Amino acid sequence: MKVHKRTLLGAASLALLLAGCATTTFTSIWKAPDAKPLQFQAGDKVVAMVIAESTSLRRSGEANLADELDKRGLKGVPAYTLLSDAEIKDEAKAKAAIEASGAVGVIALRPQGREQKVTSTPPTYYGPSYYGSSYYGGFWGGGYYGHGWGSVYDPGTIRTDTYVSIETVIYDLRQNKLVWAGQTKTMNPSDVESFVGELADAVSRELRASGMVAKK
Repeated sequence: MKVHKRTLLGAASLALLLAGCATTTFTSIWKAPDAKPLQFQAGDKVVAMVIAESTSLRRSGEANLADELDKRGLKGVPAYTLLSDAEIKDEAKAKAAIEASGAVGVIALRPQGREQKVTSTPPTYYGPSYYGSSYYGGFWGGGYYGHGWGSVYDPGTIRTDTYVSIETVIYDLRQNKLVWAGQTKTMNPSDVESFVGELADAVSRELRASGMVAKK
């Protein structure tokens, strides 16, 4: 595990710590009509950027996204290593720093919100009390044991799911254009590392399906 991820994961994990297994789905996808397939090669620098007010969330997200790019053979560059917190919103400085870094692309994640949905099932009782019956047998062999397990009470359930919405955009410096964008919803992300990893997998599959990158 890289140092920049290890040292920054803790604070941002608190911001996204939600229980359950994550599931990422796309709600919308856009591709530039005249965009050519991405030609990112092994070892190419690609800037990982998270557009968020929270400095800890932004830095941790960028660190984890950069590590995901590394796993795919690229050289991920967290944007915070190129731009200070005071400079990140300055478009001219950001453009100059990214171009000077030798990067061939930028992948930016922008959190769009979080919502919770509550679902419930009603309680159910499956039979009368044993003591209200006309027959009082033993515990086994047709007695209380079979009656009890045949008349169990189900208290019902109340479940709360949290959905995190993210916009992902890809800018190709060689084509000098925004080539792809997608909006996703992820259910119950558990932490920043696994959340970014799942999102990266989902985006990679969609890019292959749309012909933006070569299929393996």
